[in-house]
Amino acid sequence: MTDFGLKLRMAVVGSILFGFYLVAATVISAMWGVSLIPVLVGGMLVLPPIQYKIGKWSALRGAQDMPEEGQYREIHRMTESLARDMGVTKPRLMVMQMGVPNAFAVGRKGAGVVCVSTELMAMLERDELEGVIAHEIAHIKNRDVITMVIGQSIGSIVGMVAYMVYMFADERNPGSIFVGMFVSSLAQLLVTVFVLAISRYREYVADDDARQAIGSGEPLARALEKISRGAQGRESAVDDSVNALCILNADRGLLATLFATHPPTEKRIEKLRG
Repeated sequence: MTDFGLKLRMAVVGSILFGFYLVAATVISAMWGVSLIPVLVGGMLVLPPIQYKIGKWSALRGAQDMPEEGQYREIHRMTESLARDMGVTKPRLMVMQMGVPNAFAVGRKGAGVVCVSTELMAMLERDELEGVIAHEIAHIKNRDVITMVIGQSIGSIVGMVAYMVYMFADERNPGSIFVGMFVSSLAQLLVTVFVLAISRYREYVADDDARQAIGSGEPLARALEKISRGAQGRESAVDDSVNALCILNADRGLLATLFATHPPTEKRIEKLRG
């Protein structure tokens, strides 16, 4: 069963994000002179699914299906066993060169995808890789990937509306386009703060689910140590939006640290071993 704390956070943050979306839909309705209901319902039925599809496609660009024979046969068997024990359909397995040892999950129950990097498979022992795959399956089981995508979609909508409002109010100012872009970014940042309330906690939950699935937190703890060391001095080849879904966010810039999508690796390892 999904962690109650994660369920509660997703419910609270989801309500707040819907509030942001309701305000944005109201503004669009007023500016275009149309009824609020079609804007509200149409936006929720069209934009998030489109962004979900595009986000999934973008994340998996450059990835290839993992063959079920040869050197990958054992990984498929391991994943099938984990998925069965965790109560989800076996996810599609893909492999990708990411520049760093890493893995991520996209999709939902019944249509999930776990993508692992070639660098990761070359580095980890079998039980460590099992811990990583269990962690990614947990994200699919907990549906937190979909929540993250919807949150990002609402952030984009709020940012777009903020830009339109400012440009409409100050259309005669030649420099208004730059200020409008700043206002848009600020609005998206406000939404992102609430999305982060889920993002960091969901990693702890997925770690704990993986620990329960394989019977020990030690293999995943060792894997996180190796992944962290292996990422040092290397540049990740995946987009920033995908980094947020990875088991380890390889971006170590100042803003990435300030608005970290993941808790500190040291704390995750400590919890797994505690």
